[in-house]
Amino acid sequence: MSYRNLKIWQKARELTTKIHKMTLGLPPLEQFEEGKQIRRSIKSVRSNIVEGYERRRYKQEFVRFLIFAIASKDETADHLDMLFETNSLMDEGTYNELKLEIEELGRMLHKFLLAIEKKHTKPWSDSFGI
Repeated sequence: MSYRNLKIWQKARELTTKIHKMTLGLPPLEQFEEGKQIRRSIKSVRSNIVEGYERRRYKQEFVRFLIFAIASKDETADHLDMLFETNSLMDEGTYNELKLEIEELGRMLHKFLLAIEKKHTKPWSDSFGI
């Protein structure tokens, strides 16, 4: 199995593309200021999912990178709000759509994290049916 099979990675990938395209329509100054920041934060979500998945053998490492992904998701949401509040992103429909998708990704990440933590906190003998 690959990280590419994870629904959270697929959603992060989709959002990375949408946010990148949205930033291309920002005013020139914001493309290089806030636009750069939001692109970096959403890419960080995606990358942390990948890095955590590749360290999944070590549950605490997996959990740590999922927490980083959640933090980067929150940063992305804040950048999106800032763009809208400053009228750099003036299309309210785009703003609302991206906001909903970021919130959905957040719910997915939290559910995934809880599942990993639950499995991690089980005694090892329960995990192997011993």
